[in-house]
Amino acid sequence: MALGKARLAGAAAAVVAIGFVGVVTLGTYAASGVPERSGQLSLSSGTVPAQYRPQIQKWGALCPEISAPLLAAQLYQESGFDPNAKSPVGANGLAQFMPGTWSSSGVDGDGDGKRDIWNPSDAIASAASYDCELAKDVAKVPGDPQANMLAAYNAGPYAVIKYQGIPPYKETQGYVKSIQSLAKSFTAPPDPGVQLALSKEAAGAIYFAQSKLGIDYMWGGTGQTWEDGRFDCSGLTQVAFKSVGIDLPRVANDQWYSGPHPSRDQLRPGDLVFFANDLEDPRTIHHVGIYVGGGYMIDAPHTGAKVRYDTINQRDYIGATRVTPDGAAALPTRNKNDGTITASQGPAKS
Repeated sequence: MALGKARLAGAAAAVVAIGFVGVVTLGTYAASGVPERSGQLSLSSGTVPAQYRPQIQKWGALCPEISAPLLAAQLYQESGFDPNAKSPVGANGLAQFMPGTWSSSGVDGDGDGKRDIWNPSDAIASAASYDCELAKDVAKVPGDPQANMLAAYNAGPYAVIKYQGIPPYKETQGYVKSIQSLAKSFTAPPDPGVQLALSKEAAGAIYFAQSKLGIDYMWGGTGQTWEDGRFDCSGLTQVAFKSVGIDLPRVANDQWYSGPHPSRDQLRPGDLVFFANDLEDPRTIHHVGIYVGGGYMIDAPHTGAKVRYDTINQRDYIGATRVTPDGAAALPTRNKNDGTITASQGPAKS
């Protein structure tokens, strides 16, 4: 979404007002045409809980049609990495297998002699094995082998064979696009010497956040009139990107997955920067801000404080996300009452 002339003029005025931060912000507009270069398909640091990373890396190489980031994206969309997840339709565990599908496709991933749907090692191995079996089932179908495999996961292999590609089902087409987009959020960035793409949307989000400097913090706030325009940390980032046409999830640890993860050396204005209680588990993310350059962010920090500039040089810094429209759109939805993922239906019944 391109910003109007009035917004650009406002951003230029901000340069004069805030010095180096404004210069870096406006520079985002000028650099927005830099092409993004793809990196190796390995897991980006901090994107999966540490205890699952070795298994996802191992089983993500089971066949050519899958990768560790793709497998991680599927598991995140299915359960949010919750090994105790239960869906209303009866799917269980980290990979959300239905009991009938598990009985025929479950794998003993840790060699303990059991195939336990609630065991994360077994669930990860089974998800990868199931993907690869589907890839074999649709191997003769023309088109992208990975997309056909994902379509078979959602709609069943017979539908993919019948239509000789992704079936004309809106749900299946959306699933394929979502997983392939979400996988990019789990993929390690290029080496630190390669700059990732910048965007006008990121600069617009900063411009919005700058306009809220000095506003009081409110836990749960999203800037609504009845909240006196106040924000909490993820409310500020959500509404800032909403102002440029990108819909982010409400909470910080879901916003973490809304795009690729640049390294500290690759940070650019507009990146979301995150802080966690456990630097090896993204589920413990508790704070987010918008990076503005020079080691600083705009954030809504805590009760009693105001929206302000803060340093990102803190011990609980876990990493950053470069928000993309596709990355944000690919994220699963959550139940507003209990926070569980509601978009998951598990693999198609076998």
